[in-house]
Amino acid sequence: MAAGLAAAVVVAAGPVGNAAGAVAAPRAAAAVVPAVDREVRFAADGTTAYGTVHIPAHRPGRRLAAALLIPGSGPTDRNGDEPPGLTPHTLALLAGALGEDGVMTLRFDKYGTGRTGLGGRHRAPDMAAYTRQAVAAYDTLRAQPEADPRALLVVGHSEGGLQALLVDRAVRAKPAGLALLAPQDVRLLDSFEFQLADGLDRAVRAGQLSAEQAELNKKGVAGAVADFRGGRPVDTSGLLPSVAALLNGMFGPVNADFVRTDDALYPPAVARGVAPGTRTLVTCGTADANVPCRTVPALLSGLAAARTTGPGPRVLPGVDHLLHPAGTPADEPVIAPAARRALHAFVRPWRQGAAG
Repeated sequence: MAAGLAAAVVVAAGPVGNAAGAVAAPRAAAAVVPAVDREVRFAADGTTAYGTVHIPAHRPGRRLAAALLIPGSGPTDRNGDEPPGLTPHTLALLAGALGEDGVMTLRFDKYGTGRTGLGGRHRAPDMAAYTRQAVAAYDTLRAQPEADPRALLVVGHSEGGLQALLVDRAVRAKPAGLALLAPQDVRLLDSFEFQLADGLDRAVRAGQLSAEQAELNKKGVAGAVADFRGGRPVDTSGLLPSVAALLNGMFGPVNADFVRTDDALYPPAVARGVAPGTRTLVTCGTADANVPCRTVPALLSGLAAARTTGPGPRVLPGVDHLLHPAGTPADEPVIAPAARRALHAFVRPWRQGAAG
């Protein structure tokens, strides 16, 4: 259709004899480097970690904004999965959403997941070790030939939001932006305690537990947390088997170092150390039982004290902790439209298409 309109304009503009000479040769389509996924590896504390760099389609020679994606707690791999039981594909989907805006990404396998081993450890690494791994990933992303060193970003989900703050504090080349998606915004064991309490209350409402049993277990959990923080032995006798198992897993020898070092961090205090002028996004979903919107204000105050810039807080109606629309199965590979819109708003200063 466009070619037909061009021909009509030329014929109307002058004699037929000049028409052929007046028609310009069609412009060659701008060259575009196609999108590609690149496997990368890097070392942290002597252990090789593996990851994927996603490079969206772009013009040759164009430097791209580059985002490090950090997963949440537990044995979560580069895609945001804990196979075989939980496969929401959260980080892979975030990489795709950012790629739509011309932002390249690096996501990686945490210690003990995917292709990355534990480095000879027989227990979970502590929080500092996970931070050093994330910093090494950030430096690897920064070194990619397509990455714009002036437009480095960190996107963290859940516990990864706290890790994003720690990476900002640790690196010399500060990120231009931090996106904290349903981030850990209180001390770890405070969050653990209110999540268990909420679960017990739901069991009472469902008729699965008496109110007296729920209160007994809430007090037992509070006492166990206080004992662990105080360096005393944790007693789980008399608690529901499921609750006791959770406490023993948290405070047992495999996870104790990690739990203690994470719990020592108060995210709003960490946020006060973010570099001034850093563009930030903080999301909370109204259907998120892990990071409810009521706990976010202290973190926002910490970021405000650091003099960060917008877009700031975004409440996501009907969105759960995995960034799903409420009611979506946990292993469903989908990101809620509201979460996508928030992410697109965050990268607006760096957004570009393949021909942009």
